[in-house]
Amino acid sequence: MARHAVTLSRIELADWRAVHSWASLVQVCRFQAWGPNTEEQTRAFVETAVEAWARSPQRRFPYAARCEGDVIGMGELHVRNRKHQQGEITYVVHPRVWGQGVGTAIGRELLARGFGHLQLHRICATCDPRNLGSARVLGKLHMTWEGRHRHTALIRDGWRDSDVYGILQEDWRERNDRGADEKPVL
Repeated sequence: MARHAVTLSRIELADWRAVHSWASLVQVCRFQAWGPNTEEQTRAFVETAVEAWARSPQRRFPYAARCEGDVIGMGELHVRNRKHQQGEITYVVHPRVWGQGVGTAIGRELLARGFGHLQLHRICATCDPRNLGSARVLGKLHMTWEGRHRHTALIRDGWRDSDVYGILQEDWRERNDRGADEKPVL
């Protein structure tokens, strides 16, 4: 359980400085193909995320994770295939709140929105096998480790593998108290 009351809301242009406070840190982007970001890169990323809300059909749902008004992370639900009802979640958390349940809270809400409002059948997530913190989050979300894709991204220290995790709508519903008719606000 998160030690912080975390809420997700649409990311806003004004959030770019908060996003930059972690997107510029080496330890945050260690396992990513992006970063550490310059201010310009972070601003451009946030602008693109804000614009995603206006696209039709909408495929990306980027959120700021807020605690007591402060942006402490981000989460995104990406619809990969509408016909086959497939989605993917991603999240990032400021290191000052690592280990405090924030990533898990973000992931739970993203899954609830994907399986609730969007009626997805399957949602996946990936992480670098060396990213033990992220793997723990995916386990807490009851996502099943489905295997490893080799050399999926070229990052600063060489080719990165990606562990793939997934969960089905029926498994999510069995494990959670949310009713099948509850529709979280996107």
